[in-house]
Formats: sequence, C-alpha cells, structure tokens
Amino acid sequence: MSTGSADAKRVTTHTLQEMKSGGVPIAMLTAYDYSLARLVDAAGIDVILVGDSASNVMAGHETTLPITLDQMIYHAGAVVRGCQRALIVVDLPFGTYQGNTKGALNSAIRIMKESGAHAVKLEGGREVIGSVERILTAGIPVMGHLGLTPQSIYKFGTYVVRAKEEMEAQRLREDAKLLEEAGCFALVLEKIPARLAEEVAKSVSIPVIGIGAGGGVDGQVLVLHDMLGINKEFNPRFLRRYADLHTVISDAVGGYVRDVRSKDFPSAKEQY
Repeated sequence: MSTGSADAKRVTTHTLQEMKSGGVPIAMLTAYDYSLARLVDAAGIDVILVGDSASNVMAGHETTLPITLDQMIYHAGAVVRGCQRALIVVDLPFGTYQGNTKGALNSAIRIMKESGAHAVKLEGGREVIGSVERILTAGIPVMGHLGLTPQSIYKFGTYVVRAKEEMEAQRLREDAKLLEEAGCFALVLEKIPARLAEEVAKSVSIPVIGIGAGGGVDGQVLVLHDMLGINKEFNPRFLRRYADLHTVISDAVGGYVRDVRSKDFPSAKEQY
C-alpha cells in the first residue's frame, strides 16, 4: 500500500485504538531523517518512532544514554517534514523525565512545539507514573515502554530477555495496568517472553506493540537500520532483515570509487 499522496489520511491515537479493536496489526518502525522517513511513510507504515536509538545508529554511541533533548528534537523535526500519514512518536531521552515531573513536562512540550511530532514515549512503569501524568495534563499523548528498557542498561547490566521470573513478570503486569490507568494511549513491550506479552495485550484496552515479544501483541516495531540490513553487527533472534543494504551500499560505493579511479566516470554523456 502506498500512501504518499497529499490527501493521505493521518494515523492518530484513535486510529490505533480502532486497529486493536478490529484485530488489525499495527506496523511501526523507527526513522531519524527526512529522506528515509519519507520513504517509510509512503510505504504505508502506521507509526514512526523517532527513537533514542538514534544515539546508536546515527551517532555511533554504545548506548542510548548520550543523546540529548536538542538532538532528539532535530531528528524529530526532520522526520515530521518527511511524513504525511504516519503517527510520529518521539522518545524522551535519558535524564529528561526521571524523578522530575516538571522537567518531564517541559521536555515533552519542547518536543511537540519544536518538532511538530504527535506524541512522546518514555521508559518505565510505576517509577515514572508521576511524569506520565504530568505530561498528560498538557494534552500530550504518551506511549509507555516496559520490559527491556535500554536507558536502564547499566542497572540491568545486560540486554537479555526480561521478566522471565514470576516476580518481575508480575511487576510488569501491574505496571502495564498503571500506565493504562494513567492515560497512556499505547505500550511497547521489549524483549519479554511471548506468553507474558500476549497476556498483557489481552489484559489492557490500549494497543500493545512488541519488539522481541512474540506475535500475540497488537503490533510490531523494529529499528529501521536493522531490518534494512544496514547494520549487520546486531543479530537478535527477533530481528527479520527485509533487505541487505549493507552489501548494496558497499558495492555501489566501491563501484563509484573504481569508476573515478579509472576515469570511467564521468563519461562524455555525463558532462556539460
């Protein structure tokens, strides 16, 4: 489905709720720049997440922690300018909402005003409920995120599957309910057992989008650079690659270098 026309109907939080109610799976991908966001949007994606994974795939950091609010706003603005249809959700970066509800609100307001995005996402459950509620008072839609929360990597110490033990699983169930009751419009579950994710998706009325959480949820999200095969170093079980752009781009650049070296490029037809 291509939806690149100017009259493409915008996906909203209400659209996602209708999709859950109707049993229509939600397709979500990350994007961080105008050109790729434009392609992703025109291909029919429902939700674009301007993820703090930009810290890894765009800036080369080891974790998501270093990226700043200003940088997230920059990436989000570029994505917004490339989209006509998708709902655009922006990650609140580390340090902009934890333990400071006023700071969380101010950060969310800046994202909405300066980028033109449609919603924000933040990681955590009961420990960030105050920030979730404070942001919602301004009418800003909030997406939650439970399970593996990459901003807490130094707390976990590893990227292994979360909530395999019953105590952590029960806490996740309770946190999902708390986020729903607080007013979150959707929830991401990352790298948790498929059975638990399906249980949570059935227990809440809001859409649940999984990454490494099995097929029993209401939608799926992947990092664009991973699923396009630009990044070949990351190989988790949940990742399906839909292209091998690493090879395509490497071959294209190599061909260009060879043609320049041999003076094959530019040809007589490629000159003025």
